[in-house]
Amino acid sequence: MATSGTTDFNLSIDDIVEEAFERCGMQVTNGYQLASARRSLNLLFLDWANRGLNLWTIEQATYSLTAGVNEISLAADTVNVLSAVIRDYSQSPSTDITIDRISREEYLNVPDKTTQARPAQYYVQRTNIPKVFFYPAADGNYGFVYYRIRRIQDAGDYTNTSDVNFRFLPCLASGLAYHISLKYAPERTTMLKQIYEEDFTRAAMEDRDTASVSFVPQIEY
Repeated sequence: MATSGTTDFNLSIDDIVEEAFERCGMQVTNGYQLASARRSLNLLFLDWANRGLNLWTIEQATYSLTAGVNEISLAADTVNVLSAVIRDYSQSPSTDITIDRISREEYLNVPDKTTQARPAQYYVQRTNIPKVFFYPAADGNYGFVYYRIRRIQDAGDYTNTSDVNFRFLPCLASGLAYHISLKYAPERTTMLKQIYEEDFTRAAMEDRDTASVSFVPQIEY
């Protein structure tokens, strides 16, 4: 028998909403229910930012530093910085050098934050507009190259598709069904929450870096 030959199945926002309401034993009957479901969907996306890494939201970015710079602002949709290097443009070819992340207290205890050299440490201030503070301050032209976690994009129009990897579509539907049940079908909340947590755990376990890891024992005599 023939197969479809396609692997691009996806759901629009209104499809996800319809699926979620059906799991609650309901159908969407008015515009307020649609708006309520979209609001719950956006809250669900925010909750996922608190549940750990979502690999499809990790992006590489570069910020140019000039002499004297010891503080920069990151894009407002940055959740966190995972890792970073300093790109030294004074060398040919340019060289990427490891830079260590430090805590707020460690940065606070730096006696002279205006000292200039190649930045060796950075502190991330996770405010609404995230900031990065460097020590020492840059003494020339460098690039701050970093991997960041960005926010999942809002649901937007009902005809949009969600900013979610295909592996998370099942738990997106079950998660929205659980949130809708809190408002419209409380008798199904316990069951839908259990299904949602199982779906999310299964997807999160697959959404990870699968690089090889080697452990070398240290033997002393």
